[in-house]
Amino acid sequence: MHAALAAVGYRAPTPIQANTIEATLAGRDVIGTAQTGTGKTAAFIIPIVEQLRAATDTASHGSALILAPTRELAEQTHQWALRLGCGLRAALVVGGVAYGPQVAALRSRSAIIVATPGRLVDHLERGTLTLKDVRILVLDEADRMLDMGFKPQLDRIMRALPALPTRRQTLLFSATLPPDLGTMARMHLRNPVRVDVGRLAIPPRHATQDVYLVEGTHKTPLLLSLVAKNAGTMLVFARTKHRTDRLARTLRNAGHSVQRLHADRSQSQRREALDGFRGGRYRILVATDIAARGIDVAGIERVINYDLPQTVEDYVHRVGRTARAGASGHASSFAAPEERAQLHAIERHIGGPLPRQLHDAAPTAAPSHTKEVSHAQRRSVTPLRPRALGYDSRQRRARQG
Repeated sequence: MHAALAAVGYRAPTPIQANTIEATLAGRDVIGTAQTGTGKTAAFIIPIVEQLRAATDTASHGSALILAPTRELAEQTHQWALRLGCGLRAALVVGGVAYGPQVAALRSRSAIIVATPGRLVDHLERGTLTLKDVRILVLDEADRMLDMGFKPQLDRIMRALPALPTRRQTLLFSATLPPDLGTMARMHLRNPVRVDVGRLAIPPRHATQDVYLVEGTHKTPLLLSLVAKNAGTMLVFARTKHRTDRLARTLRNAGHSVQRLHADRSQSQRREALDGFRGGRYRILVATDIAARGIDVAGIERVINYDLPQTVEDYVHRVGRTARAGASGHASSFAAPEERAQLHAIERHIGGPLPRQLHDAAPTAAPSHTKEVSHAQRRSVTPLRPRALGYDSRQRRARQG
């Protein structure tokens, strides 16, 4: 393990790692929350590998199952399992790809299974997977899985796990967790250790944030202007798949190297987009919130919220794609008049107003039919809806895995 940690550049544990690894090695259930980009994945991969390697009889010791809400996050976690796994076999089970290679990996008795809930349930129903040997369960981005409508799949998976009183260790990790953990308690946590590192649900402190008050029709000219003036890598978040496609096409027609990422793209297309963005083939990636928690790309210099997100948690995760691991970064948001309530909710959450930026592509003042309310007067503004996705949309995402 020391050699593996040195190979990935770890010299000292991050706070979330220092506060959870010991409890996990001791067999305790853990609920860990920390800001994005602080090493949560390694915080559970390291002790899982150590526990599995410590067993002289792997079959009796069992295996580990790690669940993630998106294919991108599952692939990222799988890569970390391979890098820190010290030779342990790790299988990746996600939707959008052929079943054959996954079945072969599962039959090889992989010590670690990293999966999205939808595809994992598919394998359970097909009889190509059994979870009777699972002794460690990890729910990564647990709040997001519930928010995306995966509860039926999670319930099905929990029923397939070894029946209590078989000892099973459960670990929940996320950048944000709701104060009411009643739903999480149904995941059979036993006297969990709660680790909160720093203030929860705030953007990275090295990320500079600002906002442009702009009419919706001026957003695209403003985006083109910012892209032309800034040479670094950019991640642009849009609200819908259609808008993501349109923005990518507009940027490409303007001569920029750009790719798009959303749920309607195939898994090979999504992987190519991420690999190309990570490798420098594309300077700009335009994405929906599918990328807010599934991208671990070093050196993203700027995040642009072309559309404001529907929840403050999504804002935190979007901004968290830059300024990772102590680096600096910049996050800019475009706020149209109809998005002012969302802007005010974000500002209440982070504890202060975002600096206003002026630009010749946008009006220099709020339109006459809107009114800028001072930060101190915003208590009456309707807060963001905690769950923005409709039932049908949640179920569709759950089925896609």
